[in-house]
Amino acid sequence: MERPNILFITLDQFRADSLSCAGHSVVKTPHLDMLAAHGVRFARHYSQAAPCSPGRAALYTGTYMMSNRVVANGTPLDKRFDNVALAARRQGYDPVLFGYTDQGVDPRTVTDSNDPRLSTYESILPGFREVLHLPEPAVGWLEWLQELGYENIGDTQHALSSENERPAEHSITTFLTNTFFNWLNGEDSSQPWFTHLSFLRPHPPFVAAGEWAQKYDPAQCEDPIGVAENRHWLHDVLLQHGATKAPQSRSEMQHVRAQYYGNISHVDEQLGRIFDELKRRGEWENTVVVVTSDHGEQLGDQGLLNKAGFFESSYHIGCIVRVPQYKAAHGNVVNEFTENIDIFPTLCEVMSEAIPLQCDGMSLSSFLHNETPMRWRDAATYEWDWRDVLIGIHPEHDAYRWPYDRRLEESHLTVRRSSEYAYVHFGDGSWLCFNVGDDPTWGTTTTDAAIVLREAQAMLTWRANHAERILAGMLLENGGIGRRPAGFSSE
Repeated sequence: MERPNILFITLDQFRADSLSCAGHSVVKTPHLDMLAAHGVRFARHYSQAAPCSPGRAALYTGTYMMSNRVVANGTPLDKRFDNVALAARRQGYDPVLFGYTDQGVDPRTVTDSNDPRLSTYESILPGFREVLHLPEPAVGWLEWLQELGYENIGDTQHALSSENERPAEHSITTFLTNTFFNWLNGEDSSQPWFTHLSFLRPHPPFVAAGEWAQKYDPAQCEDPIGVAENRHWLHDVLLQHGATKAPQSRSEMQHVRAQYYGNISHVDEQLGRIFDELKRRGEWENTVVVVTSDHGEQLGDQGLLNKAGFFESSYHIGCIVRVPQYKAAHGNVVNEFTENIDIFPTLCEVMSEAIPLQCDGMSLSSFLHNETPMRWRDAATYEWDWRDVLIGIHPEHDAYRWPYDRRLEESHLTVRRSSEYAYVHFGDGSWLCFNVGDDPTWGTTTTDAAIVLREAQAMLTWRANHAERILAGMLLENGGIGRRPAGFSSE
């Protein structure tokens, strides 16, 4: 097909179930529904990590946390990793960013100890050209509000928490969309472009902009999944933590949900503006659209807010892909387990770029062509790490001497989520096994030895199949035979 435009969209903390086309009883998403009807919706799509930096590192590089080792907000991204922006640049695109990527710089590339990038996890992924960078503080948006005449806006958190007091036309979501339009209308429509729109919403605070704050009646919002009686110690810790403890009263929790849905519908409205503009410019039928998220949102499930731990509400996310020319699959809903690490290799194929050997993910192209893949996974896998808390307590690592003390590595969990079971393995060797087939609330565990052994063996097989492979598929014989890494030449 003609070299396409690429519109790569992330909605931060966007749950898979929060789509009207997915059957949600409250939230309305007509423009995302339209995209799904003219593309493919992946109903069992999972992020590979939380919070933002780990989730995005997996998305952008196509690698699991165990491979890229971005384990927390603030963990640097190793310079050796390829990513979606660099791949696009190799294909002649000029990848541009509106929003943020939350990727920390590799400190080995920094020569000045006073470089501000050593004090933030909100640097820009290598390969992207910044058109609008909106990390916290979202300076550009705050300055725009001041130009509009607003006084006493305060910092970004205050401005976000008061969005209900201003028209939705002045929200951070609308600001990003408008800035994208300003850029797009200055571009030559005959030249293909690659744009990453990284929207903050529906990320907290749970306050929707303008009229969207009143869009949904809290009393109509469904109740979250309850807290099970038999809990793991980590669940108890999260239930006591201010950042992850959900409101205790039903009315407060329903209010949170109503605002979350309002934020989603507001973003959906802005996506509708974007889709309409592409149609007006005659670019809709040559623009590949990907919509996904960096991770999910507990939204009160299991008594928790935000994203943390092992429950799938933090990792089960929305994903819609539209390739205009692949019309045979348009309107399909895929119920196979797909993962965010599949997005990078998929975009590589769309751009006619070789899929890097580093990729743990697999291209979704078979599904997009309305075909059945020859091989596919039977479970989704994701990871969560909490060593950043320990590093913060012991900044010099005095209590965690390398290489003999492995307590930082023990502060980690991996989840294998299949149709019937969710097996959770902790870095200290402990484990849990949930019977999610019979009880999707994650309230029922099993200790059946045969089941647990099978699930643990499957996780071991997963790790074996995704070990480092950049040079492992090559032999130094006859000038080098086998799978050749990027940059290798036999000449």
